[in-house]
Amino acid sequence: MQHFESRDGAALELRRQMAVDAARKTTTEREGELKRIVEQAAALARTPIASVSIIDRNRQWIAAGHGIDVTETPRSSAICDRVILRPGEPLVILDARKDERYASFPTVAEAPFVRFYAGIPLVNRAGYALGALCVVDMVPRDEAPDLMALGRLAREAERLISG
Repeated sequence: MQHFESRDGAALELRRQMAVDAARKTTTEREGELKRIVEQAAALARTPIASVSIIDRNRQWIAAGHGIDVTETPRSSAICDRVILRPGEPLVILDARKDERYASFPTVAEAPFVRFYAGIPLVNRAGYALGALCVVDMVPRDEAPDLMALGRLAREAERLISG
């Protein structure tokens, strides 16, 4: 599980978690709108899977998904957990099998055999990364999708999650 190491980092994670808790109700109320966003993200990136994933204390929960039938995974095995560590930057993995940081992740080494991943951090108004808008494929890619367009969808998701 990714957690911050320093005392300041622990306090930051605590405040981030409080923001996740506050967003839970809003996210549930806006599930239909979030579903529309993930469907647009999947179409834009031409991927079979897209989701708005929220990183909670010990789990990643799928607030809205397209092409995915799980509602949560352990935080320790969620690629989206890495996205929240750099709130201002997208994370793009063209072939997860060839990336030593992710090759041993259960979702890469086992079904569904993730190969391509692109995630845009979802950051609330206070600056806390709550999760990610991500697109996923089981086929590696040679290039990233239109990150500017995915970023616009992520900003829309942020507005919905933040209330």
